[in-house]
Amino acid sequence: MDAQTFSDVKGFFDEETHTISYVITDKQTNSCAVLDSVLDLDYASGKINYLNADKIINFITENNLKLCWLIETHVHADHLSAAPYIQQNLGGKIAISKEIVKVQEIFGKVFNAGTEFERDGSQFDLLLEDGDTYEIGNLRGKALHTPGHTPACMAHVIEDTVFVGDTLFMPDGGTARADFPGGDARTLFRSIQKILALPDNTRMFVCHDYMPNGREVKWETTVSEQKQNNIHIGGAINEDEFVKLREKRDSTLGMPKLIMPSIQVNMRAGNMPPSEDNGSTFLKVPISGIRG
Repeated sequence: MDAQTFSDVKGFFDEETHTISYVITDKQTNSCAVLDSVLDLDYASGKINYLNADKIINFITENNLKLCWLIETHVHADHLSAAPYIQQNLGGKIAISKEIVKVQEIFGKVFNAGTEFERDGSQFDLLLEDGDTYEIGNLRGKALHTPGHTPACMAHVIEDTVFVGDTLFMPDGGTARADFPGGDARTLFRSIQKILALPDNTRMFVCHDYMPNGREVKWETTVSEQKQNNIHIGGAINEDEFVKLREKRDSTLGMPKLIMPSIQVNMRAGNMPPSEDNGSTFLKVPISGIRG
């Protein structure tokens, strides 16, 4: 079967977080999967809405598609997942790497989530191991563990496509940062080599595009283009050179503006923390550097 003939990929770009969500469809069966959906949050007011998620829901509904999977490539630090909202409307199962338990352990402590927050990945419907496969109609997906940005990062190889999450950006954007808790530049380099070992003509879809030098937004490239032109990993750069470059770059970066709410929600599979005794839900901001 020619997968390029029988699958479609539709991208949805969120200008606020520079995130691209995807719907990949098996055209023979009208089965589909959603990758890395976005829930809209006005952090200043605490208000959420579903503009981005509703675009995906409308696309699936209008094209009479059957949603099989809601895939999270990792626990995002820059946007909240809309997976539970889409699931409530269309069904499907929420999947993530089994290494989510490492992220839950780290950030369960950071946010003092308490004993009611299970750190076993049970908030998700399916925990994937490296090499696990799944089906989207007649399309076959394979999970590829790609830690380095976070411990729970996974690329998803679906026939002739690969969805790389934050591990790689477009060639002129480089690679993901590796300075979050549990991240590691050397591990990231090795994960990227696993992706670049795929066939050169593999269509690659990235999770973010920050439009370097003011160009228009882009989200599709190929393994070959990344090998040749990626500003961080292309050419003959070796592991030590990459680590030096990545760590130097990371030392200049500030934290994503939505990191605090995003991680608290996304480590719960897109669900909010439990409401408190007044019936309201709160997202925490740990404070450091306070002087007594």
